[in-house]
Amino acid sequence: MKILLTGGGTGGHFYPIIAIVEQINSLMREWKLMEAKIYFMSDGPYDSKMLYENNIKFLKAPAGKRRRYFSLLNITDVFKTAWGIVKSVILIFSIYPDVVFGKGGYASFPALFAARLLRIPVIIHESDSTPGKVSLWASKFARRIAISYPESADFFPKDKVAYTGNPVRSGILGTGVEGAYQYLKLEEGIPILLIIGGSLGAKTINDIVMTCLPDLVKNYQIIHQTGRIHFNEVNTLSKAILLNNSNKDRYKCFDYIDDLGMRMAASVASLVISRAGSAIFEIAAWGIPSIIIPITDSNGDHQRKNAFNYARTGAAIVIEEINLNASIFTLQIDHLIQNTEKLAFMKQQALQFAKLDAANKIARQILEIALEHEN
Repeated sequence: MKILLTGGGTGGHFYPIIAIVEQINSLMREWKLMEAKIYFMSDGPYDSKMLYENNIKFLKAPAGKRRRYFSLLNITDVFKTAWGIVKSVILIFSIYPDVVFGKGGYASFPALFAARLLRIPVIIHESDSTPGKVSLWASKFARRIAISYPESADFFPKDKVAYTGNPVRSGILGTGVEGAYQYLKLEEGIPILLIIGGSLGAKTINDIVMTCLPDLVKNYQIIHQTGRIHFNEVNTLSKAILLNNSNKDRYKCFDYIDDLGMRMAASVASLVISRAGSAIFEIAAWGIPSIIIPITDSNGDHQRKNAFNYARTGAAIVIEEINLNASIFTLQIDHLIQNTEKLAFMKQQALQFAKLDAANKIARQILEIALEHEN
């Protein structure tokens, strides 16, 4: 059996694919099937170590973006995409997988185009409330369409859609981790804020945290994932801001938090502050109340729609960037932390929104279609 997975070059596309592969491998053992050959095709491996650990072979196919603003790259990227399609057809024909799973994003287009040309069954998954262009196009020939938000069902053929939720890796699930306070060097009895900006970090969130930092450390401990490209700037600035502050040890900043560290942080956090990408599903799985700050100008305004759709469940509140300032930021944090009944309700709603079996459901569909095609 051969399975090809494809998706854009962000953590929001890549990590759910890893979650699905974990479940494919688990189901293969449960169903006593021979080991499958699993491939990942994109314009870059994103995380070579994780691909290796999950026995996934990387296939490189270039892909060009379609930008919504004028850029000469829009012209050159047409040729890049065309070459990516040619290369994808050759590579996919050479392995001829039994099924292709598409996670969306520009980098998945060449592989999905080749799958359609070669008449290989396709399954897609859409993470956002408003589908991207590739997902909308692929939905016309996909056998199955999995969605993360019920609101996105209106964009797809009804007979193909299943509301599965978004796959979350097993490595960051589970918050009952012993030794979190010691591991993260935290004090007992002081509320903890977990601040994450997606796989690359978020400068807007980093900036507002720095602005409010002296006030925040008066009452809270802060675990702040800055993103690798922002870490040096934030680390240097935070040290200068808190130089003579008696509470400076309450602020912990990291460029990246690994799976163990994230489970530790989630096990002690009272509140999460985050962007509105795939992190929403991790936050929901942890059952932690959250403040969501969506990107203002995301493609199709999907982050804003994701944020408000999640907030309507009662699990989060939204602060839009246009309204983001120091007083509103700290006021909302204080209001939530001091309202224990509200926090308990938000936790309950977060857990209700989470669909922890999403990866398993999608993996089952992939395997069932692959077995059908193989036979």
